[in-house]
Amino acid sequence: MSERVLVVAPSWIGDMMMAQPLLGLLARQGYTVDVLALPWIKKLLARMPAVSEVIEMPIGHGQLGFMQRRQVGHSLRFRYARSIVLPNSLKSALVPFFASIRERIGFIGEMRYGLLSDRRTVDEAAMPRLAQRYYSLGLPAGSAIPEKIAGPGLSVSRRQQQAALQAMGLADDDTPFVALCPGAEYGPAKRWPAGHYAGLAARALEAGLNVWLFGSDKDRAVCAEVDSGCGGRCVNLAGKTDLAQAVDLISMARAVVSNDSGMMHIAAALGLKTIALFGSTSPEYTPPLSDNAEIINLQLECSPCFERECPLGHLNCLRQISVERVAQSLGV
Repeated sequence: MSERVLVVAPSWIGDMMMAQPLLGLLARQGYTVDVLALPWIKKLLARMPAVSEVIEMPIGHGQLGFMQRRQVGHSLRFRYARSIVLPNSLKSALVPFFASIRERIGFIGEMRYGLLSDRRTVDEAAMPRLAQRYYSLGLPAGSAIPEKIAGPGLSVSRRQQQAALQAMGLADDDTPFVALCPGAEYGPAKRWPAGHYAGLAARALEAGLNVWLFGSDKDRAVCAEVDSGCGGRCVNLAGKTDLAQAVDLISMARAVVSNDSGMMHIAAALGLKTIALFGSTSPEYTPPLSDNAEIINLQLECSPCFERECPLGHLNCLRQISVERVAQSLGV
């Protein structure tokens, strides 16, 4: 029986996708990979072949829940000899500590020196990308990181696609569609304007393509604005699918246009043609890891600022990306 490793997952969907190369590395090293994750990450992990078991964290994002973490840790005692803690918070390192896991690896952060047995520092020059930083935690300290690591990949079956179509009441046919993902959980400084998305949707519809809108419950308003802006002709799935269903449906798209978000990383992991729009964030840090992805980034002097809202109030880093520029990349 192979040795089991416990990976403590990040809370953001995009970050979890950036961690998938690490999961693949651990599986290739012969480990059985279990992941401790929040509920909304769990369904994404079900599409990752390297994951053996998902242990659901019964504590909301941002909550300390000391006693609950202690209880979860005690329930996992004697199952693992090794753990890798991906988030930098103190609370994320508590479960492996309470589980008495001998080897507890993670980056230094938030005063958790006693909770980790193998504390690493980030060499930003050697590891500019988040995926590289996560990947390095699966290697001995000080190891050289490959310049190119295998990107994430999600597994979707035809049966899963058909089940998702049926659940959404959608026809199972060969009508081509493009997927637009106008939301971004982090904040409005990562979102290409809804009016621009509506203009792109209109172009795609005129070219004979269908347009499907994807997003979480929090993206209902922006997706409704996009749909309204092109005459209500889109299939608006925002807030209607769970994450697994969104993955299964997006996997059938001809192409995906997305802000820098979890959906962007999902599209790239599915091997789809992905047009990624970057504004306040950096494609040097969290690019879509796919040879089939195109990044559009104006590289203005004021970006990346990594702010949730544009500190200058104009959002030129995204507003000045024209509909024509994106339409050209999309081929409509």
